[in-house]
Amino acid sequence: MDEHLVETKIRSEEILKSDFLHTFRDTVALPNGLEATREYVVHPGAAMIVPIFSNGDLLMERQYRYPLQQVMIEFPAGKLNAGESSLLCAQREFKEETGYTARYWARAGMLHPVISYSTEYIDIWLAKDLQEGARQLDEGEHLDLITVAFDQAMDWCRDGQITDCKTLVGMMWLQNHISGAWPLNWQSS
Repeated sequence: MDEHLVETKIRSEEILKSDFLHTFRDTVALPNGLEATREYVVHPGAAMIVPIFSNGDLLMERQYRYPLQQVMIEFPAGKLNAGESSLLCAQREFKEETGYTARYWARAGMLHPVISYSTEYIDIWLAKDLQEGARQLDEGEHLDLITVAFDQAMDWCRDGQITDCKTLVGMMWLQNHISGAWPLNWQSS
């Protein structure tokens, strides 16, 4: 019963198509009969990994994010390739960015980080029983790996040192899983 909220596309204009971004400007009919413009980015989706060491510490990344002009603390993540499953993307990105693999994986959920202007979704994966290996960073990719105690990461979330939304949601999932409130279905890789 959402008809009174639905906007209907009248026409669409492609603004930009690049290797990463595909943007559109649509004219829509509003529920009240007026017209409006909506600009948005079409995104193929992504996967994020919350890597948990056997002692409960977390593997995180420090990476310079050009749009914000600062180094951010975040969990490993990456964009899905065409036809790639979310789990395969998570495993591939985890290996490429960190060099680690994981024996056990659990899908926690999904988030939509910027619903006002993007179709992007991010599947959240928790990974444990980590095995270290060699990183395979993409050309032009530079990041530091850090090991962070769970409590320290929670403090950084509270204090605003971690502001990346996917990482904040990953920490929420992990916190609720640890408390027993949100069980997960672990599978071996």
